[in-house]
Amino acid sequence: MSGQVLTLEQSTAVPWHQRPTALVTVAAARLLARLSPRRLRQVLELARRGARPADLPQALRARNAVVSVSVAIAGPRCLERSIATALLCRLGGTWPQWCTGVTTQPFAAHAWVAVDGDPVGEDPDAVTDFHLVMSVPARR
Repeated sequence: MSGQVLTLEQSTAVPWHQRPTALVTVAAARLLARLSPRRLRQVLELARRGARPADLPQALRARNAVVSVSVAIAGPRCLERSIATALLCRLGGTWPQWCTGVTTQPFAAHAWVAVDGDPVGEDPDAVTDFHLVMSVPARR
């Protein structure tokens, strides 16, 4: 990592009774992130079934919870962070839009969740540089 600076996301304390659920979704996200993109999308589409669309406060609480229980997720693992956030929302009966995208100059990939097209917990200007490649939207 010579020359790279690792920045961790800011988080707030999560009540102790919510931590186990957040930890379970982080563990599940670590496993799901190993799947092929096609298979990952299929699993997330299955998970989304029957969920109401998440609102911004719900998605933000879920994202904060997973960031607060895992240093790795608070750092560079955006794919795992986005999966865990979506899964934690789903356990509450909702689903945000799950997104992945790429940019070519320079090449980079990123994953995030969004509500009504707006990225949750992300710098909106930074996400607009990414071309959406795959998405599992909330059902309206």
